[in-house]
Amino acid sequence: MWRLNKVRHKAGRQGGSSEELRLKRRENERALRQARRDRQLVSKRLLLNEDEEQPEVSMDTAPGQHVSIRHCVRRFKDAHLKALSKVLRDPSSQLIFIKHENSMHLLVGLLTGSDTQCRLQAVRCLHELSHSPHTNVAPACLPATPYLLTYLSGPSTKFTELCLYTLGNLCSDSDVVRENLLAQGIIPALANCMENQRHNLAVVEAAAFTLSQLLQTTDAAKKIIPMVLKSSLPSHLLSVLTSDPQFGLAPAIECAWCLHYLICSTEDNKELLAQHALSQCSSLLVSLGGAMTEGNTEEGLELLVWPLLRCVGNLSSSCPVEDLHAHLSDVHLVVSLCVLAQAYLHSQPALARETVWVLNNLTAHSTEFCSALLTLNLVPGLIQLLPFSQGINTMILRILANIAHKKKFCVQLVQLGLLSALCATLKMADQEMVVLSLDVLFMMIVNSPMVAEEFVRLGGLSLLEAIQYNGAAEMRQRSTYLLEKHFLSYQQHLRVTFFAVFIESAVRVKMTDVSCSLAGGQYSGSLNQQKDLC
Repeated sequence: MWRLNKVRHKAGRQGGSSEELRLKRRENERALRQARRDRQLVSKRLLLNEDEEQPEVSMDTAPGQHVSIRHCVRRFKDAHLKALSKVLRDPSSQLIFIKHENSMHLLVGLLTGSDTQCRLQAVRCLHELSHSPHTNVAPACLPATPYLLTYLSGPSTKFTELCLYTLGNLCSDSDVVRENLLAQGIIPALANCMENQRHNLAVVEAAAFTLSQLLQTTDAAKKIIPMVLKSSLPSHLLSVLTSDPQFGLAPAIECAWCLHYLICSTEDNKELLAQHALSQCSSLLVSLGGAMTEGNTEEGLELLVWPLLRCVGNLSSSCPVEDLHAHLSDVHLVVSLCVLAQAYLHSQPALARETVWVLNNLTAHSTEFCSALLTLNLVPGLIQLLPFSQGINTMILRILANIAHKKKFCVQLVQLGLLSALCATLKMADQEMVVLSLDVLFMMIVNSPMVAEEFVRLGGLSLLEAIQYNGAAEMRQRSTYLLEKHFLSYQQHLRVTFFAVFIESAVRVKMTDVSCSLAGGQYSGSLNQQKDLC
């Protein structure tokens, strides 16, 4: 349903053909985006120069190369700029270039000239410089940033895309560059660019990438995010998160990550909730879950699922309880979440855990979502996930606890086999699982008296007694409380029954001994002793 392969993409500078470069680029981007799921990651990107058909030769830092740089700087014509952009792929050449007298001044002059091709090649040179690992290269490019921002409103898609990625690379490296870009108006420039180029997938992706670079910096929460929230950028980001199959996956991924950075850096998220961010992200998740149910999947789809899950999970937890249903009216969201959890359970268990985390946030305060899990017969599938580790089982228990907390659902949970599952989880070595299982059991017993009887019938008392004597302190405390407050009568009844059976068996044994002794003429009086014991 998505078209990741229809967008112009980034690539490294290795490989023997354009196709190999594209494959390496996809692998690299997947690794970068996957890394974002656990931590904020500022990364740089290089655009693939589609004019180059031959593989690049590795550049050695040799005296002849210095001569080549000087030659290109002196001539600065279209052909020489192409050669210069290739030379600037070498980190040592980048340092040589910025130290060369008037080199950056001349490059900026060509950037602002009337020759279109020279302008394009000048931006390519700046793009190569922006990808430099040396921190002093980005400040050297500062004279070019006002012009790069101006060209974002230009008519050339390729030129605009190059400018965007160059700006994104530059702002990730230097506080000085970032401060200058903010003062020069990069936020409104990005907003205008996304507005004017909203139908161009490549430009939208590049603009979202540049914005994400800004949002991931350490000072973003205080300086950048307030400016972004006051602009039209959030609405542009949300407009990209559509289930329209004609739109691109790559722009949606970048925009979803931008929203995630905005959400996790803001306390109340009132502005984003007011713009229906929660309903927009959840609707897209419903569409993705429906597509996966029909077997319609696309390579890299999980890269979009990650940020969407985080957006929905964080927004639902920050949304006022009384307003949650207004933002999330489609209960079929829980179906999609269960589908996604099952789909990624074995291939990407961390993503499955993230999915059930969102489900936990939704059921924490919503009776509607708890009811939907039961009505749509999704609870048995959740119970089947309890044997899985890596945090999935503990999150499933929290979801079941949310349902059990609503008194009217306890009988249904018993009928679906939750008590049998709890008997299994109480035997686990994982202390957190045992503690959570005891908490779920407590909620069910408090809310429904018949739960205790069923638990005793399943042999649960022996499990609680074993935990009481052998478990850790927190486990012993909970099991002791359950036994004394809710199972004491059952324990006493079992003890009375046990002693009655024991005595009856003992009396029968002694009566047999007496009969044998009388027959032999040797009465020992053991029957009286047994009676005294009784």
